[in-house]
Amino acid sequence: MKEKTTGFLPAHGNYEKLLSYRKAEIVYDLTYRFCKRFLQSRDRTVDQMVQAARSGKQNIAEGSKASRTSTEMEIKLTNVARASLEELPADYRDYLRVRDLPIWDKNSAEARCIRNLGRSEDESYETYREFVQTRPAETVANIALCLIHQAHYLLDQQIRRLEKDFVEKGGLRERMTHARLTSRRGSG
Repeated sequence: MKEKTTGFLPAHGNYEKLLSYRKAEIVYDLTYRFCKRFLQSRDRTVDQMVQAARSGKQNIAEGSKASRTSTEMEIKLTNVARASLEELPADYRDYLRVRDLPIWDKNSAEARCIRNLGRSEDESYETYREFVQTRPAETVANIALCLIHQAHYLLDQQIRRLEKDFVEKGGLRERMTHARLTSRRGSG
């Protein structure tokens, strides 16, 4: 839900409603549980994977909140979120590769099933909980890869939209100048 605004500060959205945030939160929850279930707690990969997933989610939230006063910061932080989530697929693929486990083709029946689940309006970690708790590591890692690819897609779209909006509407300085000039014209 957009906040109502007066003056030159734009309304900014609720990050929890962003599809990219919701998907990143699922990736974080799944990654945290994958690491607890399938990796040794002393393995350095655990901290790296969990922190990459957390950073993806947190930077979306921070960028959304910064959007009120800095379009530049929103774009930067959304891109940081995208970059943070870029680390994860390599870790999941490494896990599968070194154990000689298959990586699903993006057009496999399994991958298509996960994509279809991802289209649900009320998608959350709960959508995948049973899989994460009951399926072998191979399946859970491949589900994670599918979800990360979806998050990448959503973030790429979001970044393109932010760029387009900036070009069309400008940033805070332009809005401040416009508001001041409009005020002067109304006063004079």
